[in-house]
Amino acid sequence: MADYESLASFAQIWGTLSFVAFFALVLIYALNPKKGATFAEASRIPLEKD
Repeated sequence: MADYESLASFAQIWGTLSFVAFFALVLIYALNPKKGATFAEASRIPLEKD
């Protein structure tokens, strides 16, 4: 039973750390000033008439 608890603890810790790292990378990408023009252009697409 100790093996299951250690494996579960390992998965919880590293799973949480990997999701936090992924979230941080997504934030860095989304808030990158170089991408501002691209995101501004994409935000106007629904307002354009065909």
